[in-house]
Amino acid sequence: AIGALSSSHSTPFDSRANGFVMGEGAGCVVLKRLSEAIADGDSIQAVIRGVGASSDGRGKGITAPSQRGQIQAVMRAYQQAGYGTDTIGLVEAHGTSTVVGDATELNSLSSAFDGVANGENVAVGSIKSQIGHLKAAAGVAGLLKAIYAVKEGIIPPSAGFVTPNENVSWSENPFFVPTDPRPWPSPAGHPRRAGISAFGFGGTNFHCAIEEYNADFHAQLAAEFDVRRAAW
Repeated sequence: AIGALSSSHSTPFDSRANGFVMGEGAGCVVLKRLSEAIADGDSIQAVIRGVGASSDGRGKGITAPSQRGQIQAVMRAYQQAGYGTDTIGLVEAHGTSTVVGDATELNSLSSAFDGVANGENVAVGSIKSQIGHLKAAAGVAGLLKAIYAVKEGIIPPSAGFVTPNENVSWSENPFFVPTDPRPWPSPAGHPRRAGISAFGFGGTNFHCAIEEYNADFHAQLAAEFDVRRAAW
């Protein structure tokens, strides 16, 4: 009834995108304060540096995306994280495989990543291309994918991508859709970093900023956080 389902495939960011395929699944993560996880010798998979949220407010309908709302969520995540979008190597997008939705999301990301050089500098993909849309579990599926990516140092591929969505100015943004896994070398000066977007019916927008765990880097960061928390 809402015209968002495909009878054949999920191909986010492809010109053939005609909706998403429904999936079923669940996922969970264990969250712990960084300093406590380090002190307890836990096996830390990744570090969450920021979470941004926004609401589209009154809109045209429950599935109509708002570029303004998406930009707000993304920018708030990196404001909280304390670093710029120019340090991000991977965006696990919401990527529902609808022509308008995919284009709106990439245009929103382009605005949020303004200042990042155009060209194939930031990988963008969606796990919905592999396992479909898990509805309420879609966000945690994307988070788990990004966690493994930063931890293992691999840019994961997005399935079914052949012809880029013609509603996106690919030459004027820093994004590319990987179709094969590729190595993700550690950047200079900071850990591997990724962003994850999850946009819900009715205009609820969320973006999460994570990074690879590095013992030396995060021991200092955790100590700084503890000093700030004590001051509060």
